[in-house]
Amino acid sequence: MSRAEATAVFAPAGPLTMQTAPAALEEGRRLAAAGDLRVDFSAVSVADSAALALVLEWLRASRAGGHRLVLSGLPAGLVSLAALYDVDALLPQAAGA
Repeated sequence: MSRAEATAVFAPAGPLTMQTAPAALEEGRRLAAAGDLRVDFSAVSVADSAALALVLEWLRASRAGGHRLVLSGLPAGLVSLAALYDVDALLPQAAGA
């Protein structure tokens, strides 16, 4: 099985904000710790700094487990926020994302 075939996909949907982030935290953390993971943000309608904190936590969990995490479909606002905080280079975006 190739690495791409073994990569799980997590696709949160709707707003990913301070109010909704706690619900996504554990699921993303569990998946990131279990194996390679692609997080698809295509269905995320709104993202704030809590979404960025989630991404960084999932990245930590993934690295701690020796796995790879890649992001796709990032909302422009989340990319801008990451640049503002100077952490955009930490975000492992999928090719063409």
